[in-house]
Amino acid sequence: MTDSTADGDDDSLAEAFWAVAGRLRRQARESLEPWDVTPSQSRALGVLARHGELRPGTLAEHLRIAPRSATEVVDDLQTRGLVERRPDPADRRATLVALTEDGDRVIEAIRTARRAEADRFFGHLDDADRAQLARILRTLRG
Repeated sequence: MTDSTADGDDDSLAEAFWAVAGRLRRQARESLEPWDVTPSQSRALGVLARHGELRPGTLAEHLRIAPRSATEVVDDLQTRGLVERRPDPADRRATLVALTEDGDRVIEAIRTARRAEADRFFGHLDDADRAQLARILRTLRG
């Protein structure tokens, strides 16, 4: 195999990966439309569902975004009644962010919709292909 063939294969693999990633991003955005939630808001709801109430700075760390950006996400979610800010019992000066009952319902509905979407997206792969793809993606994710 020549270097140019290898480079061509790499380009083709990268192009295929980015095409699939773009399709997944579009489908993820579309799957959130019924709840009028952005992908970043959905990620924040998911973190809170997994970890429980968190300080805004800790939420920002989980989301890998700047604290100011996390504040904006929390502000938007609070305005919609999906999260609430509470005093931190361990430190009166600090605030915790927690899901509301509506937030719990919305994140569960989003998870259900995303599972169904993933089943449709990956449905044409047999079990062996799914297992191999999962292994490869875990390796690439690091």
